[in-house]
Amino acid sequence: MRIGVAGVGRIGTMHATNLAALDRVDEVLLFDPVPGRAAQASADLAGTKAVDDLDSLLGNVDGVLLATPTNTHPEMLRAAIAQGVPTLCEKPIASDVAEMAALIADVEKSGVEVLVGFQRRFDPAVYELHRRIRAGEVGDIYLVRAVGNDANPPDFSYLPASGGIFRDLLIHDLDCVPWLVGQPVVEVYASGSVLVHQAFADADDVDNAVVMLKFEGGAHATLAGGRHDPVGYDHRIEVLGSKDSLVAGVDARTPLNSLEPGGHVAGPDAYPGFPERFHRAYVNEMNLFTQVIKGEVANPSPARESLISLRLAEACEQSRRSGAPVRIEGN
Repeated sequence: MRIGVAGVGRIGTMHATNLAALDRVDEVLLFDPVPGRAAQASADLAGTKAVDDLDSLLGNVDGVLLATPTNTHPEMLRAAIAQGVPTLCEKPIASDVAEMAALIADVEKSGVEVLVGFQRRFDPAVYELHRRIRAGEVGDIYLVRAVGNDANPPDFSYLPASGGIFRDLLIHDLDCVPWLVGQPVVEVYASGSVLVHQAFADADDVDNAVVMLKFEGGAHATLAGGRHDPVGYDHRIEVLGSKDSLVAGVDARTPLNSLEPGGHVAGPDAYPGFPERFHRAYVNEMNLFTQVIKGEVANPSPARESLISLRLAEACEQSRRSGAPVRIEGN
């Protein structure tokens, strides 16, 4: 199997590395819009070869991964499906709801498999949490709590183009938590503050935020996200139900210090960032992508479901600015 990767920045290079390590992948073709960048990346990574343009990439692969900037996703994704190439696209596939809805319509009309790169869905513990909920082992869900904190803020130059904390950082939980609960969100409330650095305020953003989701069946979820955790990168999801209480994301590397005798203490190898925290998820994501291409498994992260998280992110931003809850209609 030959897989293409468009965009060889940090994320694209990580994906190309994981793809090249798979036994069923014979070669990874690399393309980047920046001249010379793909050739440089290929020189550092065995099992890869650089190509000069997107057409050369799409014409010679069994599947393609898009890891270029968000504003390029619609055009590249349409080019891929026009050639019938199964695609894994980093989130989001488009920057606003209207553009995404139109793109999803084109994807579904094409019949080509398109996966969206929400890595939480591919994390083994989160996937097992999903399985147990669907199997009835958790019972009726009472409450979901999700925490997502960066160890260090992103480069401040990135902030104006990031889409804000709800579209950038919390978008993953806005995808994952409704996927876990399996019910529509009917109301959103969000609040945020600038506590880390003035640069976030200058970008009309916040660096710490909380979200409350109310689901159709009455359960609630609380999501908290921040741009700085002095101990390390922290992401965990807790589900409290009528039969069990479970958590994904608590292990020896979780950056959390307990004050209880014998309680958890963060070690020197606490997760420094999301690539380390979700390494197994990213490897599984690439493996499952090849299985979807071969028709061996169903698409675990279809394009249409990614519309839910973007709508919720926009509702969060509206709620943060207005200070009032936002009702979600037809989600």
